[in-house]
Amino acid sequence: MEQLSVPQHIGIIMDGNGRWAKKRHLPRNMGHKQGAAVFKKTINWCRELGVKCATFYAFSTENWKRPADEVDGIINLLRQYIKDIRSMAKENVRFIFIGDINAFAEDIRTELASISSDTAENDGFIAAVALNYGGRAELAKAARELAELVKSSEISVSDITEELIEQHLYTVEMPALDLVLRPSGEQRLSNFLIWQAAYAEFVFMDVLWPDFTKKDLEYALEQYASRRRRFGGI
Repeated sequence: MEQLSVPQHIGIIMDGNGRWAKKRHLPRNMGHKQGAAVFKKTINWCRELGVKCATFYAFSTENWKRPADEVDGIINLLRQYIKDIRSMAKENVRFIFIGDINAFAEDIRTELASISSDTAENDGFIAAVALNYGGRAELAKAARELAELVKSSEISVSDITEELIEQHLYTVEMPALDLVLRPSGEQRLSNFLIWQAAYAEFVFMDVLWPDFTKKDLEYALEQYASRRRRFGGI
């Protein structure tokens, strides 16, 4: 695929799992299982196409509102998929988990922390997985941390800049977000990387996430390459 420009960091909203299952008269969790398989493939496709980092929206702060059996199924799937994530660590992939993972069971928290630590030096690709993540919650977390620094006289209010706020976001160790990709036909951010997406490009696609293919990713990157990014300038 010939490209003029390849985004360094893309954010992917993995949407449409439930609808994929419903179309096939399957339980919704079967859609999540198929979507998890596409997640692993997409990391490999990103690497092949020159992308350096991808953030995957896996479980939002609002997803707890779903039926209990669906939430339980997603959590159990996460436990199973941690094993696959560990195998990908051998492929020089660094995993970062963003969001408030304190809401998960101890065994999951321990595994996620272990994977983050074990892959910290990997530099082939960054795969960030957003779990119990919300963009507003992330900004509130940053505000609380900065307020504590002001309270302890480590900084003054006038020291608070955009750059300082970014140092307290989950994405501090990642490249700037270039592209947000959302399959499923929906056209909104759904509380995903709302600060980081300020100047990102957006590509919305009708394909449901479990049906997402390498060709779909190539199409999104071609759309990105065809655009002129001005960042507020001329």
